[in-house]
Amino acid sequence: MTSQTPNVPDSDQIRRAPKVLLHDHLDGGLRPGTIVELARAQGYDSLPETEPDKLGIWFREAADSGSLPRYLETFAHTCAVMQTRDALFRVAAECAEDLAEDGVVYAEIRYAPEQHLEGGLSLEEVVEAVNEGFREGERIARANGHRIRVGALLTAMRHAARALEIAELANSYRDQGVVGFDIAGAEAGFPPTRHLDAFEYLKRENNHFTIHAGEAFGLPSIWQALQWCGADRLGHGVRIIDDIEVAEDGSVSLGRLASYVRDKRIPLEMCPTSNLQTGAADSYAGHPIGLLRKLHFRITVNTDNRLMSGTSMSQEFERLTETFGYTLDDMQWFTVNAMKSAFIPFDERLAMISDVIKPGYAELKSEWLFRQTAVTSSSTVSGG
Repeated sequence: MTSQTPNVPDSDQIRRAPKVLLHDHLDGGLRPGTIVELARAQGYDSLPETEPDKLGIWFREAADSGSLPRYLETFAHTCAVMQTRDALFRVAAECAEDLAEDGVVYAEIRYAPEQHLEGGLSLEEVVEAVNEGFREGERIARANGHRIRVGALLTAMRHAARALEIAELANSYRDQGVVGFDIAGAEAGFPPTRHLDAFEYLKRENNHFTIHAGEAFGLPSIWQALQWCGADRLGHGVRIIDDIEVAEDGSVSLGRLASYVRDKRIPLEMCPTSNLQTGAADSYAGHPIGLLRKLHFRITVNTDNRLMSGTSMSQEFERLTETFGYTLDDMQWFTVNAMKSAFIPFDERLAMISDVIKPGYAELKSEWLFRQTAVTSSSTVSGG
């Protein structure tokens, strides 16, 4: 439920509000200018555009095209320039910088190490380059007056057969910047149960993992991710709406799977703009996030692929605020949900909520109150 206080934030407040990001792909968030420079340095000559502004537009239009081959082509270009240690380091550092500039205070960024081996790097070298890049980005952000903490999620591709190997890699770096594991790629034809050995291994090691489920495929994908594989979180999970019925009188009934997801407080990593591009929703107003928020599912707001969607965390919240009238209270609710669901120790999550997130929103709310007081006082004087 939204607050009774009409503290709807403006775009500047949204940008300055502390935000938490759980679902963002490293190869989906490069700066267009960086892609051009890396391509030139590496001799990669297959970019569709070589001017950064035009290239950024091409990525967004390709992602909006409705053509799966064209959408997948976007990642072929970003991954092509992420095959050296220096490139991975730079991309990771810039990722942390850009997120911090946008007000993100905690982020979990995912990538598939197996997609960055063409330049001769080992899986371990890929992970170490990215981790070092994140630390550099955090340092640069701090020097610029921003605070951010970034953890890595190692992703295995659903269509490949390296999930156990990547899970073991994630476990070996769990105290060195890697906070968990993920599987990604096409859901249809590649159910999460294909990788049960990886999930069973992670559970034995008391490690964390999320699974892309319920985006392009429906309830069976969500059910398998939870009940067979034991996922801690669901990547997207928008199709849980298929297990919820809304009657003509507005009453709502939940099926057993939807009830389980809500009752167990299973986090849903929702990415509104990306979901529109992939057809998981047809509009912001029609996105399941509106109903799921009212029903108090544990919803989190995310970007997925900032380059392809031409988005940021601030832009996602701006669109939701414009569509649903969300207030600073709602933004705080989504943000606390995300921080509660992060894959770092409980005491650190609690400190982020108590010492960073809640004070940040309290300051923004008081800012609004003083501004409204000033306007009211001015009106009173004028009418006196």
